[in-house]
Amino acid sequence: MSALQVLAPDGVPTLTSGVDVAAVIVPFLANLAWPDGSVGVRADDVVVISSKIVSKAEGRLARASEREPTINAESVRVVATRGYDDDRPPLRIVENRQGVVMAAAGVDASNTYPGTILLLPEDPDASARRIRRGLAARLGGVRPGVILTDSAGRPWRAGVTDFALGAAGIRVLADHRGEVDNAGRPLESTIVALADEIAAAADLLKGPTGGRPVAVVRGVADAVTHDDGPGARGLNRTGPEDLFALGTREAWELGRVRPLP
Repeated sequence: MSALQVLAPDGVPTLTSGVDVAAVIVPFLANLAWPDGSVGVRADDVVVISSKIVSKAEGRLARASEREPTINAESVRVVATRGYDDDRPPLRIVENRQGVVMAAAGVDASNTYPGTILLLPEDPDASARRIRRGLAARLGGVRPGVILTDSAGRPWRAGVTDFALGAAGIRVLADHRGEVDNAGRPLESTIVALADEIAAAADLLKGPTGGRPVAVVRGVADAVTHDDGPGARGLNRTGPEDLFALGTREAWELGRVRPLP
């Protein structure tokens, strides 16, 4: 039998610019009480942190009145836009400087100070590595995996889900190609976004409104690595691998789509 466990401590305070994220969260991690009677975190756990508290600690804030120019500065490519439609506000989906395709380049006014907006961390993978080093220094050398998360919508699916924006000590992809399924058939294209699935599992307790920006996931030891690894940026599918980068008309004219037979 295998089990997945998630704990999210209450009481993590609001962070301000210049605060050491690892130093703030370590007391909460050290006091986590697990169902088996153990306390704290282990090296094969994954510490999942909302990128918003990291952005605050890194001073990645701007005035709310500067939202549009801030989005422009954080964008490298416009993917899709929507003007006012019925009662819905305009929407701009872009590829941002971190390589993620998401609404408004990840610039967000939720869970931040009045009159301000939050930008994503400048380099989420570097932030995850720095936090992991800080955790190890304060946990007696224990080096859990670290994932920084944000939420985004997905084409053709309603609602948003958390995903891995940055990662350290995590095998972000689980490549099952070459293995066989339960019926003995070979798997030819199955690559699981493992870090995204861990991020989504943690968000079931973290959530956008619960005041719990940190969670620890236990039961995914195979995903945790001793070295920091390449991070989460490799999860972004852009460039030639992005089959949906073009509008339908553009794709048709360039021969990227064909009619059904």
